[in-house]
Amino acid sequence: MILAPPTRDLGDSPWRIIVHHDAVVHVRQRPKRHRLSYRVFTLALDIDRLDQIDRSLRLFGNERGVLLSLRASDHGPRDSSIGLRPWVEELLQGIGQAAPAQIEMLTYPRLFGHVFNPLTVYFCRDADRVLRAIVYEVHNTFGDRHAYAIPVTGQDDSLVMQHAEKRFFVSPFIENEGDYRFRVRPPGEDVSVVIRHATSEGPLLDASFTGTRRPLTDRQILAMVLRHPLMTHKVTLGIHWEAARLWLKGIPFLGRPASSWRA
Repeated sequence: MILAPPTRDLGDSPWRIIVHHDAVVHVRQRPKRHRLSYRVFTLALDIDRLDQIDRSLRLFGNERGVLLSLRASDHGPRDSSIGLRPWVEELLQGIGQAAPAQIEMLTYPRLFGHVFNPLTVYFCRDADRVLRAIVYEVHNTFGDRHAYAIPVTGQDDSLVMQHAEKRFFVSPFIENEGDYRFRVRPPGEDVSVVIRHATSEGPLLDASFTGTRRPLTDRQILAMVLRHPLMTHKVTLGIHWEAARLWLKGIPFLGRPASSWRA
């Protein structure tokens, strides 16, 4: 995971990357237990500094096709001309939050031009670097996307606990009901995002991501790509492989509800 330093530290800190030790784990509790685990590397970048990061590295590009890249069309509003910051600010305004001084996005990059992001997380901080809100941008394999914007209040922002009603269809093997419980350690020396999906029948699915911080250099990027050369393809293929395993275990295929919508 690549981490940009805070805006006020501009020029004082190296770019950062969290890699290698990152792990994604999903555990389904019912009707039959099912577990998957795989290693990835992800980026955590200040969205206002993407062009600067682009200029500082040869192997990372913002809106250009190099080894690792980000494209606005992969995130946020369908109309990429709106821009990520105005989109996040509008989401925060909807929950009574002021425009953040810094927005740090945690996401997969495009690798060799390909990416699928099941979840992108935006950490929104004020001018004093206090975490004020988190936005969870969810994508499904049908091309739909939806964002949950949740304030961070009354707690130490080194470990954030949040809740949201499930409003977006994700998987044809998972009920489109219930709620999410989030347990998040924002990017620092390490990072973790744990999400529990529960329905009226109890816990259904636990999904977690953990990672550690590393310096971001072209050499480090190359090393990570050599370790995970097909990472972004692995995410897509892994989703379909795990779906096949669920089906073979006899877990009901629920299909895509007629009310599934884009956001």
